[in-house]
Amino acid sequence: QVQLVESGGGFVQAGGSLRLSCAASGSISRFNVMGWYRQAPGKQRELVAQIIRGGSTNYADSVKGRFTISRDNAKNTVYLQMNSLKPEDTAVYYCNGVNLSDYWGQGTQVTVSS
Repeated sequence: QVQLVESGGGFVQAGGSLRLSCAASGSISRFNVMGWYRQAPGKQRELVAQIIRGGSTNYADSVKGRFTISRDNAKNTVYLQMNSLKPEDTAVYYCNGVNLSDYWGQGTQVTVSS
């Protein structure tokens, strides 16, 4: 029933920044956890960052200190600020929300060139 739509991906050079957005069709407060995942060609989908209902966050070791997940409840949107991007960050990034079931966005491509 809930729809998640990612945006903000693109093509950037190493060291650059992007901000991804995940817009929900309804209140994001219905989700216990929201997160960003990514999948590179030939690799499994991996968790990048999570934000939990109370506001605490978790990050993959590979992105700590560079990426920040945040939310704006008034806009029903979750963000992923990505700084100091590296070529190994290249992947399709997916938004995820969990309550009684899983909801996924369609993904947005991030490509980082050296």
